[in-house]
Amino acid sequence: MISPLAQSRRPLDADAVTARLAGRWLVDAVAETGSTNADLLAAAATGAPAGTVLVAELQSGGRGRLGRSWVSPAGAGLTFSVLLRPVPPVPAWGWLPLLTGLALARTLGSAARLKWPNDVLLGPDGKKVAGVLVQSGAAQSGAAQPGSGQPGSEQSGSDAVVVGVGLNVSTEQAELPVETATSLLLEGHRESDRGELLVGFLSRFDGLYTAWQAHGGDARASGLAGGYRAVCATLGVEVSVELTGHTLTGRAVDVDDSGRLLVRPTGGGTPVAVAAGDVTHVR
Repeated sequence: MISPLAQSRRPLDADAVTARLAGRWLVDAVAETGSTNADLLAAAATGAPAGTVLVAELQSGGRGRLGRSWVSPAGAGLTFSVLLRPVPPVPAWGWLPLLTGLALARTLGSAARLKWPNDVLLGPDGKKVAGVLVQSGAAQSGAAQPGSGQPGSEQSGSDAVVVGVGLNVSTEQAELPVETATSLLLEGHRESDRGELLVGFLSRFDGLYTAWQAHGGDARASGLAGGYRAVCATLGVEVSVELTGHTLTGRAVDVDDSGRLLVRPTGGGTPVAVAAGDVTHVR
C-alpha cells in the first residue's frame, strides 16, 4: 500500500491541470531544474506566450528575496513560475507580488495571512508556508515599456514578468529549512493534492490579475488593494525594516498606491514608503 505521504508526492499531472483551466494557462512540469523563474525568463526572451506555467518537482537552484537560497524535497512542495506580459505601466508592477500573495491566501483559506511583501503565513504562530519571487525581463534588459501581452503579438523578454511561487505542501518538520517555516501537512490543511492547489491558485490569480489589468494597474479601483489590506498581517504592527545602510523601526500603517509599505517611524513623523526591504514583525 502506498503511504499518504508518498501518494501526495506523486508527479503533478500538468496536462490534467491545463485541461481543467480550459487552456487559459499552459502548464508544463519537469522533474528537476535550477530555477523555474530563470527558465521562464529565458523562454520569454524567445517569445514564449503569457500564461505559460512551469512546475518543477525539484528546484536545485531556487532563490528567494535578497538572494537567499530556497530548497524543498522533490514533490514535497508546489514550486512553479508563471509568465506574464502585463499591459499596465511598469510602475504598477510593484503590486504583482502582493496580488500573487492574495491569490495564494484565498486558495489556502481564511486562516492564511500575508506578510508584506511576499510571504504567506499559516498557523497560530504565523509561520511561513509560502513565498513569492517576482522578476521582470524589463529589469534585466533595462527596458521600461510593457508589451501588449496578446498571443500572436511581437514578444520579447523585456515586456515579461515571471511570478515564482514556492508552497510547502507535504514537507515534514525535519525537512524544513528554518524553525519559522511550516507546511500544509504540519498545519493540518485539508488539501494536499498539488494539482488541486495549482488549479485553485491559478483560478483565483486569473480573477485578480484580469481585474487589475482591466483597471490599468489601479489596485484601488480593481479591488486588489482592499483585498490585500484585509489579510495583511503586517499592517498595524510594529516592524523593523532592514534598508541599505540603516534600519527603520516603527508601525506599518498602510500600503500605498504603488504597493509600497508605509511605516510611521518610532517617535512619530511622516510615514516612510518602503519599496523593498527585509521586514521583521516585532513581537
